[in-house]
Amino acid sequence: MVSAVTKTGAPSADDVKKINHTYSGAQNVIDNNKVYCAGINTNRGLIVLELDPKIAPKTVNNFVFLAQNHFYDGLTFHRVLKSPIAIAQGGDPEGTGSGGPGYKFADEPVKGSYTAGTVAMANSGPNTNGSQFFIDTGDNSSQLGKQYNLFGHVVDGLNVAQALTPVENGSATPDVMNYVVVKAAS
Repeated sequence: MVSAVTKTGAPSADDVKKINHTYSGAQNVIDNNKVYCAGINTNRGLIVLELDPKIAPKTVNNFVFLAQNHFYDGLTFHRVLKSPIAIAQGGDPEGTGSGGPGYKFADEPVKGSYTAGTVAMANSGPNTNGSQFFIDTGDNSSQLGKQYNLFGHVVDGLNVAQALTPVENGSATPDVMNYVVVKAAS
């Protein structure tokens, strides 16, 4: 499965400019009975996620829809923190932490806790999920409440996520998600 979600190289600046970053909502593109595998091909290596619609169907569908439309290709991990929480956050087409896909969707019940390797949607408050997501690169269970939709976990490449350049408020050059590729795993 890893080879199916691996795509080397990087999109050109012209290719990134052609990507649509504004939608009215996520079309239904998943089968809720299947598990999905996502490969985040970064300039530092591959991060492989397992996405399970049984724990957050709207959130998994949203991520898969955006990835299938190349939304994430060429975007950065614009917020990478080691303390007080350990996360790698990306998915903002503006790269500032305030951008999104042009729509928001509702929260889903959080099943689980924010342990190292879990993946959740970033938001600015209740029911404001869009395109930004974060990977817990450490155990954030005691720092984060249940306000971020958990929708998957890292199955390979957590060390890559943990090695991303620390960035907050433009303090460094962020690492790039060259391509995000999603395939049904089951």
